Amino acid sequence: MAMITLWHNPRCSKSRQTLGLIEQAKVDVTIRRYMDDAPTKAELSAASKALGLRPIDMMRTGEAKFKELNLSKTSSNDDLLRAMAEFPVLIERPIAFKGTAAIIGRPPEAIKPLLAGGASR
Repeated sequence: MAMITLWHNPRCSKSRQTLGLIEQAKVDVTIRRYMDDAPTKAELSAASKALGLRPIDMMRTGEAKFKELNLSKTSSNDDLLRAMAEFPVLIERPIAFKGTAAIIGRPPEAIKPLLAGGASR
């Protein structure tokens, strides 16, 4: 069974709750603290495809940085991906990846389809 990779921010309660669900399910998890290890523009583009979402839909548009950068819902995908790579605070969290699939853990229970299939330990 494939392991889950979690883009995790330990300061975020939803991120901690999502990690807790993964651990409860006894699924192997690799944690990436994306605030310290920001994804590249290419990784964010791949995440957008895996999520089946436009870049704007995987962003925290309420963050002050979003407005500071003069971003909007009509900004180009390229500009949005570049902004998330440079300022990872703009990335909605957490994001769980398994194989070619990804789900944003908001609410944390949203990741349950990735947990299906049992433990890999």
